[in-house]
Amino acid sequence: MKLKKILRILFILVSISATIYFVPWLILRAWLAPTPDTIQEQVEMAINYKLDGIIVYVDQGGKEPQFYSAGWKDRDKKIPADPNSLFKIASISKLYIAAAASTIVASGALSLDNTLAELLPEVAKHIENADQITLRLLIQHRSGIPNYSDQSNYPWDQPFTENRQALELIYDLPADFAPNEKYAYSNTNYLLIGEILDKTLGYSHHEYIRREILEPLGLRRTYSLLSEVDQEELMSGYFVGYPLDIKGNDFIHPGGSMISTAEEVGIFLRALNDGTLLTEKEQEIYSSVYVYEHTGLVPGYQSIAKYHPDIDAVVVQFVNTNGGYAWNLHEIVYNRVVKILRRNQGS
Repeated sequence: MKLKKILRILFILVSISATIYFVPWLILRAWLAPTPDTIQEQVEMAINYKLDGIIVYVDQGGKEPQFYSAGWKDRDKKIPADPNSLFKIASISKLYIAAAASTIVASGALSLDNTLAELLPEVAKHIENADQITLRLLIQHRSGIPNYSDQSNYPWDQPFTENRQALELIYDLPADFAPNEKYAYSNTNYLLIGEILDKTLGYSHHEYIRREILEPLGLRRTYSLLSEVDQEELMSGYFVGYPLDIKGNDFIHPGGSMISTAEEVGIFLRALNDGTLLTEKEQEIYSSVYVYEHTGLVPGYQSIAKYHPDIDAVVVQFVNTNGGYAWNLHEIVYNRVVKILRRNQGS
């Protein structure tokens, strides 16, 4: 019995040692650091983890929204991070598209059971199982269609200027799985939804989102495309190991193209969660197909936007560095911000 106990202790010690050895020290340092008393202190600590700039927005029920920032908006020009800067929100865009799709379905112009073969026959002939893939499965990432941005020849450094170019990367590829067999995140799903909405509406879904979602919420600094913004207002973007600002890279595909501020993302997210954005019928449809929070990632930009019902708080965090361990550090900082909020809620 004693030998077994000694062996068990040795095994635990070896396991702990291996974990410490293989976890990068920068992540370990961020994870083990004492949680500070304030969010601003935590945001400032984030810059010590080789993140160039960070913005945090907190909207907690019954309180005035709070803004926090540290580091650089523009590293080369030494312009400090500004919590009101525009930012590429990447896949957080999918929340807006899912909301738009839900309202159009509620109007009767589309059905969640319409198939890709019915909706986009010219595209469907290049996609396996198109006659079984429904709009519902596209929204839910249960289509099995390969992700165009996972393809080895996707040009991250010189993004495509047309949706067709991205779609052609996955044309005639075998499905990743049979429709509705499982979940697998695919940007192709939302590119196709954008195309479906455009065809159904007879005009750009970007315009529909602006008119039906952004304007009713008073959101004047949320944009669908980089071409719509003054880049002087846009926070610079950096990739670990690459020295230049990459904010000029233009990602135009639906589900990853939008630009906004932390505040406006927060306003949208609260309205989506509390039922003030959608009608009861629209909310029921939305709840049946998609999530109420999201993250975003394109070169130079990473983001988290979530509502935490236990503390009635929307927390949005933007970091303008990615690559290396930046995403892990981003998550650690975000979780600590929420921890500070919860601790202060109880005090």
